[in-house]
Amino acid sequence: MPERLAEMLLDLWTPLIILWITLPPCIYMAPMNQSQVLMSGSPLELNRLSEEQRILNRSKRGWVWNQMFVLEEFSGPEPILVGRLHTDLDPGSKKIKYILSGDGAGTIFQINDITGDIHAIKRLDREEKAEYTLTAQAVDWETNKPLEPPSEFIIKVQDINDNAPEFLNGPYHATVPEMSILGTSVTNVTATDADDPVYGNSAKLVYSILEGQPYFSIEPETAIIKTALPNMDREAKEEYLVVIQAKDMGGHSGGLSGTTTLTVTLTDVNDNPPKFAQSLYHFSVPEDVVLGTAIGRVKANDQDIGENAQSSYDIIDGDGTALFEITSDAQAQDGIIRLRKPLDFETKKSYTLKVEAANVHIDPRFSGRGPFKDTTTVKIVVEDADEPPVFSSPTYLLEVHENAALNSVIGQVTARDPDITSSPIRFSIDRHTDLERQFNINADDGKITLATPLDRELSVWHNITIIATEIRNHSQISRVPVAIKVLDVNDNAPEFASEYEAFLCENGKPGQVIQTVSAMDKDDPKNGHYFLYSLLPEMVNNPNFTIKKNEDNSLSILAKHNGFNRQKQEVYLLPIIISDSGNPPLSSTSTLTIRVCGCSSDGVVQSCNVEAYVLPIGLSMGALIAILACIILLLVIVVLFVTLRRHKNEPLIIKDDEDVRENIIRYDDEGGGEEDTEAFDIATLQNPDGINGFLPRWGLPTQWWEERNPIQTGLFSGSRITRSPHFIFFHKDTKINRITQRTT
Repeated sequence: MPERLAEMLLDLWTPLIILWITLPPCIYMAPMNQSQVLMSGSPLELNRLSEEQRILNRSKRGWVWNQMFVLEEFSGPEPILVGRLHTDLDPGSKKIKYILSGDGAGTIFQINDITGDIHAIKRLDREEKAEYTLTAQAVDWETNKPLEPPSEFIIKVQDINDNAPEFLNGPYHATVPEMSILGTSVTNVTATDADDPVYGNSAKLVYSILEGQPYFSIEPETAIIKTALPNMDREAKEEYLVVIQAKDMGGHSGGLSGTTTLTVTLTDVNDNPPKFAQSLYHFSVPEDVVLGTAIGRVKANDQDIGENAQSSYDIIDGDGTALFEITSDAQAQDGIIRLRKPLDFETKKSYTLKVEAANVHIDPRFSGRGPFKDTTTVKIVVEDADEPPVFSSPTYLLEVHENAALNSVIGQVTARDPDITSSPIRFSIDRHTDLERQFNINADDGKITLATPLDRELSVWHNITIIATEIRNHSQISRVPVAIKVLDVNDNAPEFASEYEAFLCENGKPGQVIQTVSAMDKDDPKNGHYFLYSLLPEMVNNPNFTIKKNEDNSLSILAKHNGFNRQKQEVYLLPIIISDSGNPPLSSTSTLTIRVCGCSSDGVVQSCNVEAYVLPIGLSMGALIAILACIILLLVIVVLFVTLRRHKNEPLIIKDDEDVRENIIRYDDEGGGEEDTEAFDIATLQNPDGINGFLPRWGLPTQWWEERNPIQTGLFSGSRITRSPHFIFFHKDTKINRITQRTT
């Protein structure tokens, strides 16, 4: 520590001593002039000199006055003298006053207004402010008038080594692959020093490792960190802590230093093979386990991590390679053994497998370390289980003729119990597949018999399901599908494929084909259909028509002559016998209807009715329809006209010279009987004629009203009626309900 303090003091005072030795001679040896200010040789004042004077004086001045220096962090008991300003206008009579202005004037720097001495009154820090720009001026002491123009100068703060190096981004983290070679670059760290890098060695840094050797090294000047040992193994140690130091003054004694930490993590590479934890694995499985069920797991451990630890599992040998398979679980990194095919305890009770685990991602740099794989042995023991019956075939196909007798045996199914105990089997039909109960089965031997007649033309296939159940354990059942095909027998006679109707032109030619017909048979012979056509024996010598068999199994009907006349005979019936080629052959007779029609010259049928024959030649069917429509329209018009005339000639009930009204007045007063004709005021009936000054006609008898109003009178049948010469009164329950007046 004393040595470091001595070095700091030496670095501090050496520039001051040199400045003190060289500066005063330069100031006081400069030639004085009445117009020049010796403010350390201001160049502004030199502008006042003539060119000749400037040339003469330039060679005598070897200093630059407008820069001053002061050491930072100086904290002596007295203010530090920075420099002195002086002008030759000052004869020493103390009539000149020096004024200082600018950065820090009066607060940091203070000038003696008489002597011109500039002192720093505060401790300076170059890292806060490196230089100050000030302006000095000489003025008259009494009047404060400038004696010369102001002159500007700079005070620079000289650096000392007062800042230690700092790692601004620390602590640091870096990675490097394990098993790296010697000198592999890890990372680069950088420290900063706030001291002046230009002046001295205060900011010259040198790096070193304080902790982390011998695993890592560092370049002293570049701070590049490298591996110092080869083949560092992550599985042995994954993380390292390195302490790095940066020291200024070029690493010399007395320099300041700073430290940081670097955490180096070794990343994984695939340098380790997988290894099974066991050389032999034992598993047991029931024989009735479902296919695809996981039987067990095997795992090969790998010291690597991530994808470098991924392994694939395979069965490479053993007597159960066809029955078992193994898949890899990427998350658990193990192998899952699953059942691939059904097991049978009675056939084989145990299996042995050889399983291999191999790395998926192999690094060729480490292939020389040996194969990155391992093997183990897996022994699987099959356990006995109560199994359901097993049919001799997974499916059955039976055939039966459609004319088979009832209760005849169609076929047989067989099943057995695969267990050692071998329970007896009982057979049955799943009636959901045989809703019509067309088949039966013997419960003991599995023989299937016919229960109802079959018809191939209705259904060719019957699909049923047979159930086999163990007698000792009814829960053990098996099912098997049985397909029954109904075979054809010749039990359907052929017939026309459709209802044919032939048309024969009157102007037809002999040998002309009238109609081509074909036949159909519901049966399905193995060699296909072949039909024979013939006429009835009594019509073999038919004078009008003949038949001809075609190669496509169809039949053509031909006319023997021409000159057919529909007035003589409009329709001909031609019976045809159709026979098949079955054993025994079957036949049927179908009748073809042939109509004689009128045709155009090119053979187009126009009319087949006899009535149309008497129509004038050239009158078409369309013309006949038009004529008929016109006749119907005329008839409708005549009917409408007659109807309108009849309505017009009917007499009107109300004539122009008569006015018939019916006035109804309801009263609750009781009448006086048949003799009471004076109980009511007839004026209340509001007779229009009476109002207008006309009197009613008194001579109309009551019979006149009854003859002309039979309906109204009938409405009150059962009521008592009072008649008068002019009115009819209807009474019911001694109350007058209606009074009807006839006025003219």
